[in-house]
Amino acid sequence: MTPNFADQAQPSRPLHVVAADNLDAWLAAQPPEIATWLRDGGFRAALGEVMLLPGGSGSVAGAAIGLGTPASRARQRFGLARAVSSLPAGAWHFEGLPADMATETALGWQLAQYRFDRYRPADRTAPQLKCPEGVDEALVLAMAEGECLTRDLINTPAADMGPAELEAAFLALADRFGAATQVVQGPDLEEGFPMIHAVGKGSDRAPRLLSLRWGQTGPSLTLVGKGVCFDTGGLNLKPSSGMQLMKKDMGGAATVMGLALMIMRLGLPIRLRVIVPAVENSVSGRAMRPKDILRSRKGLTVEVNDTDAEGRLVLGDALAWAAEENPELLVSMATLTGAARVAVGPDLAPYFTDDDSMARALEAGARAGADPVWRLPFHTPYESVIEPGIADLDNAPGFGFAGSITAALFLRRFADHPRYMHFDIYGHTPTDAPARPKGGVGQGARALLFALPDMLGL
Repeated sequence: MTPNFADQAQPSRPLHVVAADNLDAWLAAQPPEIATWLRDGGFRAALGEVMLLPGGSGSVAGAAIGLGTPASRARQRFGLARAVSSLPAGAWHFEGLPADMATETALGWQLAQYRFDRYRPADRTAPQLKCPEGVDEALVLAMAEGECLTRDLINTPAADMGPAELEAAFLALADRFGAATQVVQGPDLEEGFPMIHAVGKGSDRAPRLLSLRWGQTGPSLTLVGKGVCFDTGGLNLKPSSGMQLMKKDMGGAATVMGLALMIMRLGLPIRLRVIVPAVENSVSGRAMRPKDILRSRKGLTVEVNDTDAEGRLVLGDALAWAAEENPELLVSMATLTGAARVAVGPDLAPYFTDDDSMARALEAGARAGADPVWRLPFHTPYESVIEPGIADLDNAPGFGFAGSITAALFLRRFADHPRYMHFDIYGHTPTDAPARPKGGVGQGARALLFALPDMLGL
C-alpha cells in the first residue's frame, strides 16, 4: 500500500475526540438528540471506542471516539487508530484532538490501514484521514511508507523472498532514490566474506552481500541488517515449531531498508550506507558443521558450536566491512536471539551501546516516534564466555545465561567502533494491536530516525 492523507479540500466527516473524564461536559454541549444517542448507545469514551453519529436520511454524519484516560493511553500506543477498522470509507477529520497526540495519531492511522494483500486482496476500503493541523505530513508519510516496506518484506513467505528476491527489493529501493549499489557473490564472497559464504553455502539459493550508498555530503551513517531469508537451523535443525516464523529472520534487513527509505525520502543531509548479507541457512551436504572453525573477514577465527546461531556469523563479516570505512555512526539490526524476547517480550526493541549520549538521544527518539526501546548492557565481564579456547570466538557459548548480551558482545568484536549500536529485534507482532496487525513489524527504525539529528549533529 502507498500511505496517503485525504485532500484537504475534500468534503469530510468529523471524528470527535472525547476524553473519558470530560464525557459528561462534552455531552452537555451537544444537541440533545446526539447526547441521547450516545448515552443510550452506552458510549463511555474508552480509548479507541467509536460510535457513529446519525445524520439525515439514515446517513452517517460523523462519529465520536474515546480518548480514554491518561492511564489507558499509557498502556497502549496508537489507541485512536482503532477507528480505522470501525469507520466507513470516505474522508474524515479529527475535532478536539490534543495537539501533543496529533503526530502519533496521524501515523497510527496510516499504519492501521496496512494490509498484506500480495496473496489475497484487502476485504474493505479503509477510511481516509485529513492530516491534522500542525503535523509534518512529509515526515508521517515517510515513516509510514518505510514501515509498510518492512512489513511487506517480512510477511512475504521465504519461497518468494529468498536471497535473490531480497536483492531485487534492495536494488529497487536503491534505484528509486538514485543510490549506488554493489552486490558481492560467488568467489568474491567466499574469499572476502568467508562467514557469510559458510552460512549460505548449504542452500541452492546462493548467498550474497548487498550494499547501497546514498548522499554526497554530511556525516556518515552505516546500517547493517541481518538478511537470513529462512533459517532451518542448519545441521542443528530446528524443530517444526521453531521454523514457523523463520520467514521473519530477515527482519533486520527489512527494518534497515525501511529506515533507509525514510531517510532518503526525507532527504536528510547525511551520507548513508546500507549493508545486507542475504543468505538462507539450509541443510545439505555442503552445509557448515558443528565444531567447524571459520575464518572471518576481520581475521578472527570462530568455532561453530551451533549452526543455528548463524545470524551473528553473517553480521560479523558485514560489520567488519562496514567498520573499515569508520563511519560516524554504525548500527546493526537483527532478529538475533530468543533470549531478547524472554527478557523484554515482543513489543520492545532491546538495544546495546557503549555511548550514553546516543542512548539518551535514542530514548527521546523512541518517545517521539511511539517506537519503544530498552537498553541492555555490553557487559564486558562476559567477554570470556565467547572465547572457546581453540578459536578466537565461539558463536554459541554454553553459558546458559545472558544470550542476547553474549551475542551482542560477539558482534562488538567485529564492529570495533566507539559509536556502535546494535538492536536485537523480534520483527513480529504476535496478536493484532492498534496500528500493528498480526505479522511483520519494524522496531527501532522510527526511534533512530528521530534520534539521528542529535546523534549526527544535523
